[in-house]
Amino acid sequence: MRRRCPSPMSAPSPASRRFPPGVDGVEAVVLSNPGPAGGDLRLLDVPVPEPGPGEVLIEVAFGGCNFADTMMWRGTYPHPKPFPLVAGLEMSGRIARPGPGVTGLKPGQRVAALTENAGCFARFALADAARVIPIPDAVGLDVAAAFPTQALTAWHMLHAVSPVRAGDVVLIHAIGGGVGLYLTQMAVAAGATVFGTVGSPGKQARAIGFGATAVIDRSGADFVTGIAALAGRPVDRLYDSTGATILDRSFGLMRRLGHVVSYGEAEGRPLPNLWQQLVLRSLTFSRFHLGHVDFGSPLWRLGADAVTGAVADGNLAVPIEARFAMGDAPAMYRRLESRSVSGKLLVEINATL
Repeated sequence: MRRRCPSPMSAPSPASRRFPPGVDGVEAVVLSNPGPAGGDLRLLDVPVPEPGPGEVLIEVAFGGCNFADTMMWRGTYPHPKPFPLVAGLEMSGRIARPGPGVTGLKPGQRVAALTENAGCFARFALADAARVIPIPDAVGLDVAAAFPTQALTAWHMLHAVSPVRAGDVVLIHAIGGGVGLYLTQMAVAAGATVFGTVGSPGKQARAIGFGATAVIDRSGADFVTGIAALAGRPVDRLYDSTGATILDRSFGLMRRLGHVVSYGEAEGRPLPNLWQQLVLRSLTFSRFHLGHVDFGSPLWRLGADAVTGAVADGNLAVPIEARFAMGDAPAMYRRLESRSVSGKLLVEINATL
């Protein structure tokens, strides 16, 4: 269900304001007028939303920052949104109140959640019950806000879209970023040999520490000749979030019948010659977006349980780089855009939950 953020200039009528007991209105990071220079992003008081059928109201502890948030801010997000809106696509916290028809989720329960229509960077936020992930006590709520989007994106690409096998040679562009680090850990655990590239110096170390065989800094070396020499044979699977010329130059590294999975376009959309590149080696090309997974399916639950269990057991590391106050959201977005981040950025909303 899509809900526009109420305008701060016009409060809703008392009859429409149904809040939890003792709560009259709450702080939220509100985005309006997105554009190339960054939209109007400020801290405002908004009404607490009412959970509808199949939804839950969550009291939020932390919000997780993703590149999709910066794309909304810049007006480049490929999935249209109504503005103004409360920012944020990922959060952790406790169930405040389940909506009608929701079972299995109780008030006070510790959870993480994803939302397709934003709203997470607020004291209270809504989520579809199917997108809510129960969090065991062994996992802190800061960690709970840091892994779902990126780790589940990696899990589905590696286990559903293009299943990795022991002995595969895997190339991961932007390996030092959030999704890249989870891809690295999961691919290594599956028995693959992992190579990667980064766009700036200093981001190689964490990926190497997570098991990557070698990482090339594209700003200082030609990654095509470098990966070819290091791997010694063609690449089986490429996981790419860069697009444009980086993706275009990568096709020559692929084996015949290899698989390329695209999940972002940091440099730009794939070049118009995509078809010609694919037919040269009978490659398979997939474009993945986590929001297109059926959140009510056994596959979704399998992935959520596998990832949460691995985090709780200590088998999947969750790197957190920095926390930001709600009022510092623009600085957080710029930090993420700097490409110097090798871990998760969090919005601290109520760390005492």
